[in-house]
Amino acid sequence: MARTYGGVAPEQRRAERRERLLSAALDLFTSTGYQQAKITELCTRAGVSTRNFYEEFENKEQVLLTLHERINALALEHVTGVLDRLADADAVTRIGTLLDVFVSTVTSDPRMPRLNYVEAVGVSAALEAQHQEWVDRWAAFIEAEARHAALHGVAPDRDYHLTAVALVGAATGLLREWQAHTPPLPVADVAAELRALMLAAITRPA
Repeated sequence: MARTYGGVAPEQRRAERRERLLSAALDLFTSTGYQQAKITELCTRAGVSTRNFYEEFENKEQVLLTLHERINALALEHVTGVLDRLADADAVTRIGTLLDVFVSTVTSDPRMPRLNYVEAVGVSAALEAQHQEWVDRWAAFIEAEARHAALHGVAPDRDYHLTAVALVGAATGLLREWQAHTPPLPVADVAAELRALMLAAITRPA
């Protein structure tokens, strides 16, 4: 039976160390930069040993992969979480609300778009593959919303795949631009621009 220390089970201590490492990495990668960040500095910030680090992660890249996945998953969780209450909303309100939730989630911490759209770009084949997986997932989500709009007569009945991919790129570009400014651009302006782009792209004639 595993021993507890200070009333804390080993599994909980390990989970807490992992979270401290991820939190410290998000800060370090978006301030010093991923390429310049050192594992020793990361461990110092997290208050753990390098041995503890290698018990959780194979290398620095795996930490970046974990953070990139977590940020995208958080945004998708928040967006899909409001779908039920939008069941009876008109298509324009539905799309606008979903975009507002997405933008507010990703911009709630300026480090998140910095990590996802700057530091995680061009790092490795594994990061590019994971990025592409998320492009595909977000594009599928947008395509489904476009189909929903078409079924309700707000948009034409057509293939929306390329439109959805283009809109993912637009969102990435706007959020990259948002985080590049100090202070960041008004979040409401970013959301409004993305909303206008999406509605225009989805509702344009076939």
